[in-house]
Amino acid sequence: MFIVRSSFVLYNANHTDAPSPLLLLPSPPINRCLHTIPGSGEDSLDRLLPPAGAPRRKSATSLSKTEPPLLRTGTRTIYTAGRPPWYDEHGAQSKEAFVIGLCGGSASGKTTVANKIIEALDVPWVVLLSMDSFYKVLSPEEQALAAKNDYNFDHPGAFDFELLVSTLRKLKQGKSVKIPVYDFTTHMRHKDWKNVYGASVIIFEGIMSFADKELLQLLDMKIFVDADSDIRLVRRLRRDITERGRDIEGVIKQYNKFVKPAFEQYIEPTMRLADIVVPRGGGNMVAIDLIVQHVHSQLEEVSHQIWPHYAHLHLQVFIFGFLRSSFA
Repeated sequence: MFIVRSSFVLYNANHTDAPSPLLLLPSPPINRCLHTIPGSGEDSLDRLLPPAGAPRRKSATSLSKTEPPLLRTGTRTIYTAGRPPWYDEHGAQSKEAFVIGLCGGSASGKTTVANKIIEALDVPWVVLLSMDSFYKVLSPEEQALAAKNDYNFDHPGAFDFELLVSTLRKLKQGKSVKIPVYDFTTHMRHKDWKNVYGASVIIFEGIMSFADKELLQLLDMKIFVDADSDIRLVRRLRRDITERGRDIEGVIKQYNKFVKPAFEQYIEPTMRLADIVVPRGGGNMVAIDLIVQHVHSQLEEVSHQIWPHYAHLHLQVFIFGFLRSSFA
Protein backbone atom coordinates (compact mmCIF):
# COMPACT_ATOMS: atom_id res chain seq x y z
CA MET A 1 0.00 0.00 0.00
CA PHE A 2 1.22 3.51 -0.67
CA ILE A 3 -0.12 6.86 0.39
CA VAL A 4 -0.22 9.74 -2.05
CA ARG A 5 0.44 13.24 -0.79
CA SER A 6 0.37 16.46 -2.80
CA SER A 7 3.84 16.15 -4.34
CA PHE A 8 5.32 12.85 -3.28
CA VAL A 9 4.49 9.21 -2.59
CA LEU A 10 4.75 7.69 0.86
CA TYR A 11 5.50 3.95 0.82
CA ASN A 12 4.44 1.52 3.48
CA ALA A 13 7.47 0.19 5.29
CA ASN A 14 6.12 -3.36 4.92
CA HIS A 15 6.49 -3.17 1.11
CA THR A 16 9.76 -5.01 0.46
CA ASP A 17 10.40 -3.45 -2.97
CA ALA A 18 9.70 0.11 -1.92
CA PRO A 19 12.45 2.75 -1.83
CA SER A 20 13.40 4.54 1.35
CA PRO A 21 10.27 6.38 2.43
CA LEU A 22 10.19 10.14 2.64
CA LEU A 23 7.96 9.87 5.66
CA LEU A 24 6.38 7.05 7.58
CA LEU A 25 2.90 7.52 8.94
CA PRO A 26 1.67 5.54 11.94
CA SER A 27 -0.32 2.51 10.90
CA PRO A 28 -4.01 2.51 11.76
CA PRO A 29 -4.96 0.38 14.74
CA ILE A 30 -5.50 -3.19 13.64
CA ASN A 31 -6.01 -4.96 16.93
CA ARG A 32 -9.74 -4.97 16.39
CA CYS A 33 -10.90 -8.20 14.80
CA LEU A 34 -13.29 -7.53 11.94
CA HIS A 35 -14.87 -10.96 11.95
CA THR A 36 -16.11 -10.58 15.53
CA ILE A 37 -19.08 -8.29 15.97
CA PRO A 38 -20.38 -8.27 19.51
CA GLY A 39 -24.08 -8.68 19.86
CA SER A 40 -24.82 -9.11 16.16
CA GLY A 41 -25.82 -12.76 16.27
CA GLU A 42 -25.98 -12.89 12.47
CA ASP A 43 -24.43 -15.77 10.54
CA SER A 44 -24.04 -13.54 7.50
CA LEU A 45 -21.41 -11.53 9.34
CA ASP A 46 -19.06 -14.54 9.21
CA ARG A 47 -18.25 -13.23 5.73
CA LEU A 48 -16.36 -10.33 7.22
CA LEU A 49 -12.61 -10.07 6.98
CA PRO A 50 -10.16 -12.16 9.02
CA PRO A 51 -7.71 -10.51 11.44
CA ALA A 52 -4.81 -8.38 10.27
CA GLY A 53 -2.34 -11.28 9.99
CA ALA A 54 -4.26 -13.02 7.22
CA PRO A 55 -2.60 -13.04 3.75
CA ARG A 56 -3.62 -10.35 1.29
CA ARG A 57 -4.89 -10.88 -2.22
CA LYS A 58 -2.60 -9.54 -4.93
CA SER A 59 -4.01 -6.61 -6.90
CA ALA A 60 -2.53 -4.99 -9.88
CA THR A 61 -21.94 3.20 -8.43
CA SER A 62 -25.15 3.63 -7.06
CA LEU A 63 -27.18 5.19 -9.33
CA SER A 64 -28.98 6.42 -6.24
CA LYS A 65 -31.72 8.96 -6.62
CA THR A 66 -29.34 11.86 -5.99
CA GLU A 67 -26.85 10.75 -8.64
CA PRO A 68 -27.63 11.51 -12.30
CA PRO A 69 -26.84 8.94 -15.02
CA LEU A 70 -24.78 11.60 -16.80
CA LEU A 71 -21.55 13.26 -15.73
CA ARG A 72 -21.01 16.45 -17.72
CA THR A 73 -17.60 18.08 -17.90
CA GLY A 74 -16.41 21.14 -19.77
CA THR A 75 -15.94 19.21 -23.01
CA ARG A 76 -17.63 15.83 -22.66
CA THR A 77 -20.69 13.97 -21.41
CA ILE A 78 -19.96 10.63 -19.72
CA TYR A 79 -22.75 8.07 -19.36
CA THR A 80 -22.48 6.66 -15.86
CA ALA A 81 -25.36 4.23 -16.44
CA GLY A 82 -22.85 1.96 -18.20
CA ARG A 83 -22.91 -0.21 -21.32
CA PRO A 84 -21.17 -3.49 -22.20
CA PRO A 85 -17.64 -2.56 -23.32
CA TRP A 86 -15.98 -5.26 -25.41
CA TYR A 87 -17.20 -8.33 -27.30
CA ASP A 88 -15.52 -11.03 -29.31
CA GLU A 89 -16.67 -12.43 -32.67
CA HIS A 90 -19.09 -14.79 -30.89
CA GLY A 91 -20.92 -11.94 -29.14
CA ALA A 92 -19.48 -12.71 -25.70
CA GLN A 93 -17.69 -10.17 -23.53
CA SER A 94 -13.99 -10.79 -24.02
CA LYS A 95 -12.76 -9.47 -20.67
CA GLU A 96 -14.32 -8.52 -17.37
CA ALA A 97 -14.70 -4.87 -16.42
CA PHE A 98 -12.07 -3.15 -14.32
CA VAL A 99 -13.52 -2.56 -10.83
CA ILE A 100 -12.26 0.22 -8.56
CA GLY A 101 -13.31 0.01 -4.91
CA LEU A 102 -13.46 3.23 -2.88
CA CYS A 103 -13.67 2.95 0.91
CA GLY A 104 -13.56 5.57 3.65
CA GLY A 105 -15.44 7.09 6.53
CA SER A 106 -18.81 8.76 6.19
CA ALA A 107 -18.52 12.05 4.24
CA SER A 108 -14.80 11.50 3.58
CA GLY A 109 -15.17 12.50 -0.08
CA LYS A 110 -15.58 9.09 -1.75
CA THR A 111 -18.20 10.26 -4.27
CA THR A 112 -16.14 13.34 -5.12
CA VAL A 113 -13.07 11.19 -5.77
CA ALA A 114 -15.19 8.81 -7.89
CA ASN A 115 -16.47 11.68 -10.05
CA LYS A 116 -12.98 13.13 -10.45
CA ILE A 117 -11.69 9.72 -11.58
CA ILE A 118 -14.55 9.33 -14.06
CA GLU A 119 -13.93 12.81 -15.47
CA ALA A 120 -10.20 12.20 -15.89
CA LEU A 121 -10.53 8.67 -17.29
CA ASP A 122 -12.04 9.77 -20.61
CA VAL A 123 -13.92 6.46 -20.88
CA PRO A 124 -17.42 6.68 -22.41
CA TRP A 125 -19.12 3.95 -20.38
CA VAL A 126 -18.73 3.87 -16.61
CA VAL A 127 -20.85 2.36 -13.83
CA LEU A 128 -20.93 4.30 -10.58
CA LEU A 129 -22.28 2.01 -7.87
CA SER A 130 -22.92 3.14 -4.29
CA MET A 131 -23.15 0.90 -1.27
CA ASP A 132 -25.91 3.19 0.04
CA SER A 133 -28.31 1.50 -2.39
CA PHE A 134 -27.90 -1.82 -0.59
CA TYR A 135 -29.17 -1.08 2.89
CA LYS A 136 -31.44 -3.86 4.14
CA VAL A 137 -35.20 -3.46 4.26
CA LEU A 138 -36.10 -2.46 7.81
CA SER A 139 -38.74 -4.14 9.95
CA PRO A 140 -41.44 -1.95 11.56
CA GLU A 141 -39.46 -2.00 14.82
CA GLU A 142 -36.28 -0.93 13.03
CA GLN A 143 -38.23 1.76 11.19
CA ALA A 144 -39.29 3.20 14.54
CA LEU A 145 -35.69 3.20 15.76
CA ALA A 146 -34.49 4.89 12.56
CA ALA A 147 -37.08 7.64 12.96
CA LYS A 148 -35.56 8.42 16.37
CA ASN A 149 -31.96 8.19 15.07
CA ASP A 150 -31.47 5.05 17.17
CA TYR A 151 -30.85 2.58 14.32
CA ASN A 152 -27.23 1.83 13.44
CA PHE A 153 -26.79 2.33 9.69
CA ASP A 154 -23.01 2.19 10.12
CA HIS A 155 -22.89 -1.46 11.21
CA PRO A 156 -21.97 -4.18 8.66
CA GLY A 157 -25.25 -5.92 9.51
CA ALA A 158 -27.19 -2.98 8.05
CA PHE A 159 -26.11 -3.90 4.49
CA ASP A 160 -27.41 -6.61 2.16
CA PHE A 161 -24.01 -8.06 1.25
CA GLU A 162 -25.50 -11.05 -0.55
CA LEU A 163 -27.39 -8.84 -3.01
CA LEU A 164 -24.45 -6.48 -3.31
CA VAL A 165 -21.90 -9.16 -4.17
CA SER A 166 -24.27 -10.80 -6.66
CA THR A 167 -24.97 -7.45 -8.34
CA LEU A 168 -21.32 -6.40 -8.60
CA ARG A 169 -20.29 -9.82 -9.93
CA LYS A 170 -22.87 -9.61 -12.72
CA LEU A 171 -21.81 -6.06 -13.61
CA LYS A 172 -18.17 -7.15 -13.75
CA GLN A 173 -19.21 -9.86 -16.21
CA GLY A 174 -20.96 -7.28 -18.40
CA LYS A 175 -24.51 -8.31 -17.49
CA SER A 176 -27.39 -5.93 -16.85
CA VAL A 177 -28.71 -5.70 -13.29
CA LYS A 178 -31.41 -3.98 -11.28
CA ILE A 179 -30.22 -1.68 -8.50
CA PRO A 180 -32.43 -0.88 -5.48
CA VAL A 181 -33.07 2.80 -4.78
CA TYR A 182 -32.92 3.64 -1.08
CA ASP A 183 -34.78 6.64 0.33
CA PHE A 184 -32.89 8.14 3.28
CA THR A 185 -35.87 10.24 4.31
CA THR A 186 -38.31 7.34 4.74
CA HIS A 187 -35.61 4.65 5.30
CA MET A 188 -37.27 2.44 2.69
CA ARG A 189 -36.51 1.09 -0.79
CA HIS A 190 -38.44 2.50 -3.70
CA LYS A 191 -40.77 0.16 -5.53
CA ASP A 192 -39.03 0.78 -8.87
CA TRP A 193 -35.40 -0.29 -9.17
CA LYS A 194 -32.88 1.14 -11.66
CA ASN A 195 -31.60 -0.79 -14.65
CA VAL A 196 -27.81 -0.67 -14.96
CA TYR A 197 -25.61 -2.24 -17.62
CA GLY A 198 -22.04 -3.45 -17.74
CA ALA A 199 -19.21 -1.03 -18.59
CA SER A 200 -15.51 -0.85 -19.22
CA VAL A 201 -14.93 0.57 -15.73
CA ILE A 202 -16.97 0.12 -12.55
CA ILE A 203 -16.43 2.42 -9.58
CA PHE A 204 -17.89 1.06 -6.35
CA GLU A 205 -17.92 3.23 -3.24
CA GLY A 206 -19.11 2.82 0.32
CA ILE A 207 -18.13 2.90 3.98
CA MET A 208 -17.91 -0.92 4.15
CA SER A 209 -16.43 -1.52 0.68
CA PHE A 210 -13.55 -3.56 2.15
CA ALA A 211 -15.52 -5.33 4.90
CA ASP A 212 -16.51 -8.47 3.00
CA LYS A 213 -14.20 -11.21 1.70
CA GLU A 214 -16.23 -11.99 -1.43
CA LEU A 215 -16.57 -8.31 -2.22
CA LEU A 216 -12.81 -7.78 -1.97
CA GLN A 217 -12.19 -10.51 -4.53
CA LEU A 218 -14.15 -8.53 -7.12
CA LEU A 219 -12.06 -5.37 -6.73
CA ASP A 220 -9.12 -4.84 -9.10
CA MET A 221 -7.97 -1.67 -7.35
CA LYS A 222 -8.68 -0.69 -3.74
CA ILE A 223 -8.57 2.96 -2.71
CA PHE A 224 -9.09 4.35 0.78
CA VAL A 225 -10.22 7.99 0.93
CA ASP A 226 -9.01 9.55 4.17
CA ALA A 227 -10.16 12.81 5.73
CA ASP A 228 -9.92 14.46 9.12
CA SER A 229 -12.76 13.52 11.49
CA ASP A 230 -13.76 17.15 12.04
CA ILE A 231 -14.09 17.70 8.30
CA ARG A 232 -16.17 14.55 7.93
CA LEU A 233 -18.51 15.66 10.71
CA VAL A 234 -19.04 19.09 9.15
CA ARG A 235 -19.73 17.52 5.74
CA ARG A 236 -22.15 15.02 7.24
CA LEU A 237 -24.03 17.77 9.08
CA ARG A 238 -24.41 19.78 5.88
CA ARG A 239 -25.47 16.76 3.82
CA ASP A 240 -27.92 15.18 6.25
CA ILE A 241 -29.63 18.48 7.06
CA THR A 242 -29.92 19.82 3.50
CA GLU A 243 -30.38 16.58 1.53
CA ARG A 244 -31.96 14.12 3.96
CA GLY A 245 -34.22 16.32 6.08
CA ARG A 246 -32.48 15.65 9.42
CA ASP A 247 -32.14 18.06 12.33
CA ILE A 248 -28.77 19.01 13.79
CA GLU A 249 -29.39 17.33 17.16
CA GLY A 250 -30.28 14.05 15.48
CA VAL A 251 -27.23 14.13 13.22
CA ILE A 252 -24.85 14.78 16.12
CA LYS A 253 -26.52 12.09 18.23
CA GLN A 254 -26.20 9.54 15.42
CA TYR A 255 -22.58 10.53 14.78
CA ASN A 256 -21.47 10.10 18.38
CA LYS A 257 -23.49 6.95 19.01
CA PHE A 258 -22.92 5.05 15.74
CA VAL A 259 -20.82 6.77 13.07
CA LYS A 260 -17.64 7.50 15.02
CA PRO A 261 -17.47 4.10 16.83
CA ALA A 262 -18.16 2.28 13.55
CA PHE A 263 -15.34 4.11 11.81
CA GLU A 264 -12.89 3.16 14.54
CA GLN A 265 -14.02 -0.48 14.74
CA TYR A 266 -14.89 -1.48 11.16
CA ILE A 267 -13.68 1.12 8.64
CA GLU A 268 -10.33 2.52 9.74
CA PRO A 269 -8.71 -0.95 10.17
CA THR A 270 -9.45 -1.76 6.51
CA MET A 271 -7.09 1.02 5.41
CA ARG A 272 -4.31 -1.58 5.54
CA LEU A 273 -6.02 -3.45 2.68
CA ALA A 274 -5.93 -0.48 0.31
CA ASP A 275 -3.58 -0.26 -2.65
CA ILE A 276 -3.69 3.53 -2.46
CA VAL A 277 -4.63 5.86 0.40
CA VAL A 278 -5.86 9.28 -0.74
CA PRO A 279 -5.67 11.99 1.93
CA ARG A 280 -7.88 15.08 1.46
CA GLY A 281 -10.22 13.32 -0.97
CA GLY A 282 -11.13 15.02 -4.23
CA GLY A 283 -8.60 17.79 -3.72
CA ASN A 284 -5.66 15.39 -4.12
CA MET A 285 -5.20 15.50 -7.89
CA VAL A 286 -1.78 13.81 -7.69
CA ALA A 287 -3.43 10.66 -6.33
CA ILE A 288 -6.29 10.85 -8.86
CA ASP A 289 -3.83 11.22 -11.76
CA LEU A 290 -1.91 8.18 -10.51
CA ILE A 291 -5.11 6.13 -10.33
CA VAL A 292 -6.20 7.22 -13.81
CA GLN A 293 -2.82 6.32 -15.33
CA HIS A 294 -3.01 2.80 -13.90
CA VAL A 295 -6.59 2.24 -15.13
CA HIS A 296 -5.64 3.53 -18.60
CA SER A 297 -2.77 1.04 -18.77
CA GLN A 298 -5.17 -1.79 -17.88
CA LEU A 299 -7.70 -0.71 -20.53
CA GLU A 300 -5.01 -0.36 -23.19
CA GLU A 301 -3.82 -3.88 -22.45
CA VAL A 302 -7.36 -5.13 -22.98
CA SER A 303 -7.73 -3.25 -26.28
CA HIS A 304 -4.47 -4.76 -27.60
CA GLN A 305 -5.75 -8.24 -26.73
CA ILE A 306 -9.09 -7.67 -28.45
CA TRP A 307 -7.95 -6.03 -31.69
CA PRO A 308 -6.63 -9.27 -33.30
CA HIS A 309 -10.10 -10.82 -32.83
CA TYR A 310 -11.77 -7.89 -34.56
CA ALA A 311 -9.17 -7.83 -37.33
CA HIS A 312 -9.72 -11.55 -37.96
CA LEU A 313 -13.51 -11.08 -38.02
CA HIS A 314 -13.32 -8.13 -40.41
CA LEU A 315 -11.03 -10.10 -42.74
CA GLN A 316 -13.55 -12.96 -42.85
CA VAL A 317 -16.38 -10.56 -43.71
CA PHE A 318 -14.27 -8.90 -46.43
CA ILE A 319 -13.34 -12.24 -48.06
CA PHE A 320 -16.95 -13.46 -47.94
CA GLY A 321 -18.19 -10.23 -49.52
CA PHE A 322 -15.50 -10.34 -52.21
CA LEU A 323 -16.26 -13.96 -53.17
CA ARG A 324 -20.00 -13.30 -53.19
CA SER A 325 -19.64 -10.33 -55.54
CA SER A 326 -17.23 -12.28 -57.80
CA PHE A 327 -19.65 -15.17 -58.42
CA ALA A 328 -22.78 -13.08 -58.63
